[in-house]
Amino acid sequence: MNVHSGRQPIGQVLIARGIISEDQLRIALLEQMKSNQPVGKLLVSLGFVTEATLRDALGESLGQKSIDLGRATVDPAALRLVPAEVAKRYHLLPLDHAEEERRLTVAIADPNDIVALDRLRALVSPDLQIETVLAGESEIARAIDQHYGYELSIDGILHEIETGEVDFRSLAVSTDEYSQPVVRLIDALLTDAVKREASDIHFEPEANFLRIRYRIDGILRQIRALHKSYWSAMAVRLKVMSGMNIAEMRAPQDGRISLTVGGRAIDFRCAAQPTIHGENIVLRILDRQKGIVPLDKLGLDAAQQEQLQRMMARPEGIILVTGPTGSGKTTTLYSMLNQINEEGINIMTLEDPVEYPMAMIRQTSVAETAKLDFANGIRSMMRQDPDVILVGEIRDADTAEMAFRAAMTGHQVFSTLHTNSALGAIPRLLDIGVLPDIMAGNIIGVIAQRLVRRLCPHCRKPFPAGKGELRLLGAERFSQPPVLYRPSGCQRCDYQGYRGRIAIMEILRMDGDIDDLILRRATHREIRQAAADKGFRTLADDGLRRVIEGLTSLEEVARVIDLTGRM
Repeated sequence: MNVHSGRQPIGQVLIARGIISEDQLRIALLEQMKSNQPVGKLLVSLGFVTEATLRDALGESLGQKSIDLGRATVDPAALRLVPAEVAKRYHLLPLDHAEEERRLTVAIADPNDIVALDRLRALVSPDLQIETVLAGESEIARAIDQHYGYELSIDGILHEIETGEVDFRSLAVSTDEYSQPVVRLIDALLTDAVKREASDIHFEPEANFLRIRYRIDGILRQIRALHKSYWSAMAVRLKVMSGMNIAEMRAPQDGRISLTVGGRAIDFRCAAQPTIHGENIVLRILDRQKGIVPLDKLGLDAAQQEQLQRMMARPEGIILVTGPTGSGKTTTLYSMLNQINEEGINIMTLEDPVEYPMAMIRQTSVAETAKLDFANGIRSMMRQDPDVILVGEIRDADTAEMAFRAAMTGHQVFSTLHTNSALGAIPRLLDIGVLPDIMAGNIIGVIAQRLVRRLCPHCRKPFPAGKGELRLLGAERFSQPPVLYRPSGCQRCDYQGYRGRIAIMEILRMDGDIDDLILRRATHREIRQAAADKGFRTLADDGLRRVIEGLTSLEEVARVIDLTGRM
């Protein structure tokens, strides 16, 4: 986005609106001297403003209309007038072609880009008037991918590797100059996985072939099977990208890749593991935009929302989030931190490793090489004057002792624990070595969560609940059988019947009565009964609530949570 207008510089407009400070503008201007990029773009990359805020302020300063492309509809007739290569090169998206009025409306990142507008005029007929509206650069890149499709031509690249014939379609997508087909193949696979909203990519060598699987919505799905001969070059490329040692093939290695896909920064955490058929490489996709979800978008009902707010209002103590790997614990913790993140509070985190960078939060990666484990990390963090501490995981007695010590000295501590339920956190902490009199009064609450797949709203099939379903749901609750839904499968959900995931949670808020039970080492049943008397709802209850709401299916909830106790 360009900064200079015939009116007022964008920096001054943002200061006048109270969006940025003089200091922040000064930092951006110093960065501009190094990189010669527009100030607006630098303010976004520095995290001082969001792209939407910049777009609206820029539109006002230029006297130009701005548009939110996430909500805009795109006219296919307009898309046909402008080829995808031109749209990508000049950061513009044709929105509307009004034939009677002889007008083409185009979303553009920089309305003063004369070269782009001249190229556009050369493409369309001379009597067609071009009207520009302002949009964010990464918004445009995402919309181009969405509306033009992203023919990455993986098959074309594979054909090129086999025959040596250059595949020009895949070249047009990646770069203008010729690059190695293996380089383009890896780029194409990574981009494809991000587009399909996968959370992990598995490269799995077998005796004679290479299996490539994506984990989408928590389920692994085979995407391709390639000849074994491709794998050595592909593995080297992945190792080079993630900064691993390409000569080391017998020991596990870790690395990290940062790419820009569809106009947004995506990180990949890469892990190589030697197996009998060669190195197995798994990439975890960390999409910063998806990593931090506002608290009200987690899908909690009003009672759960209130419970969570009351827990976060307590100034000292520990809040624990429990669940297996990949159950969204980190996302929930980040959402809670984001809620309280403001200038008056010093939030510090200790993670293994840092997954999503967040503004104004001091984040530290636990690294064995630097002789920094969780326990030592908390010890050193206490000297940094924190108000809120996030400890990635309580996994041993030392970490638990330091976390509780921080909670007892007036800090709010957030952490995760591997247990199956919220109530299971108490015996787990006892097992680690935390004494009941230290636990009582210092745990604010425990959240247990799982992720279940959301039914595709376009193809889910309704059916009346039968005897078996009513037994699970609790027949006494209904005067007549409720309508439930089962998966079907359509083009929009890739014929899976599900698209996306939702969190189901149980929230155990500690109070004096439960603390007394912990102190006298009461049984699991007694604590459960005391919690139930105060309105505690289990994971199964919350999962079945989602089934009745039509958001997921009974089979999906049963896949993730044990419902056998209700049969």
